[in-house]
Amino acid sequence: MSSTGIHPHAVVAASARLAPDVRVAAFAVVGEHVELGPGCVLHSHAVVQGPARFGKDNVFHPFCSVGGDPQDITFHGERTELVVGDGNIFREYVTVSRGTKKGGGITTIGSGNFFLAYAHVGHDCRVGDHTLFVNGATLAGHVTVEDFATLGAFSPVHQFCRIGRYAYIGACTVITQDVPPFSRVVTERETKSYGVNAIGLERKGFDAPRIAALQRAFRLLLRSKLNTSQAVAEMRSTFAGSPDVDELVRFIEAAERGIVK
Repeated sequence: MSSTGIHPHAVVAASARLAPDVRVAAFAVVGEHVELGPGCVLHSHAVVQGPARFGKDNVFHPFCSVGGDPQDITFHGERTELVVGDGNIFREYVTVSRGTKKGGGITTIGSGNFFLAYAHVGHDCRVGDHTLFVNGATLAGHVTVEDFATLGAFSPVHQFCRIGRYAYIGACTVITQDVPPFSRVVTERETKSYGVNAIGLERKGFDAPRIAALQRAFRLLLRSKLNTSQAVAEMRSTFAGSPDVDELVRFIEAAERGIVK
């Protein structure tokens, strides 16, 4: 860093306006017509494009791209912008698009939001304050996310949907309608266990008797009419000489969230 907080290997456009204490690390890029308020930090390789205005204490981590052109086929270079409040965190590979003319020309983000790696905010979105976007949470265009909402990992939100205040969206949930405030929304889970990974174990050097013992143990666990505790007790007595089954039993007994069956 130089004495001004701008690393000599950073790229800062001539039209950018930076508060005196803004820090821009090596190889970070501040584009044309970007305004950065006091205390903002761009880590190495972060990219902030404009027109865009940012309040104070926003942090941009490596390889995020904030304020880029909208990902919309109708966009042809019109002047649109991004407006962001204070104290937001943009982690690695987060992308945020500016607005489009047809959507009002502006994307807005409030204050105190946390965008984990690979989250995306599409064009013309309205994000409130103190939201949490877990890894890979994705907003299409024109989405509204109200204050204190949580979007789980890898959860896409369809364009024009609204996410109400304090709503919680579980991981891998596809949102195609409005989510009411204060609610929990999650897709059904149908994850099942299909027994022993026999081919994989054979490739790792397990001989036939070891695999057979595990297959019998899993039949007790998954296909008998015993509950998990009863199946574990039966495995412990039936396969007392098998270190692999002992390991399986210890793992099940230590489970705090249950096991996939």
